[in-house]
Amino acid sequence: MADRHLEPDTPELRARWGTFAWTKENAAKVKEIIARYPAGRQRSAVMPLLDLAQRQVGAETNTQGWLPLPVMEYVATQLEMPIIRVVEVATFYFMYNLVPVGKFHVQVCGTTPCMLRGSDAIMAACKKRGMEKGHTTEDGLWTLTEVECMGNCASAPMVQINDDNYEDLTAERLDAVLDALAAGKMPKAGTQEPGRHTVEPLGGPTSLKDMVKANHDYRKEW
Repeated sequence: MADRHLEPDTPELRARWGTFAWTKENAAKVKEIIARYPAGRQRSAVMPLLDLAQRQVGAETNTQGWLPLPVMEYVATQLEMPIIRVVEVATFYFMYNLVPVGKFHVQVCGTTPCMLRGSDAIMAACKKRGMEKGHTTEDGLWTLTEVECMGNCASAPMVQINDDNYEDLTAERLDAVLDALAAGKMPKAGTQEPGRHTVEPLGGPTSLKDMVKANHDYRKEW
């Protein structure tokens, strides 16, 4: 599984990220986020602020984004938190990248349901493109990580790429997704099984069939 560690705190890291500050647009978002929490509970905003900071870093580097230590210190100062508390949050949740990543962060689920449904072939397809677990390709396009279950067991195997999940994969379907992303396109997220809407049974639903086309109130039928 993924090796979780902080990027070393070097002079070069400080030189690049030591002056991090919110963009004007993000500064407005920060005020809105912090205002959601009661007085004295502003530290509860640490997760959305870390996410926003990661996205700002991503916008500046043309990657998915990550959290350099000076950026986490910036968030800690704003929320009047000890930096170790912020680091604890960032290291606990896999949604935060602790080291630089590529433009597309390919996270392959290798837990049992995905493994039984062919995640080895998915990983092999990634490696065939030059990806290596825990590393970014030389062109900066792909970072490959193997992760624990992400909750899409009914549509395994799956990968998460940046903010989207791609499910019911085969090596060929994953190749199509990756080709589209590399070409600057936005492939359809979710299940890649033709004719499947979400995670209903293959071949179509066997119950609640009216829900396929629109929300349907079944209460009067019970």
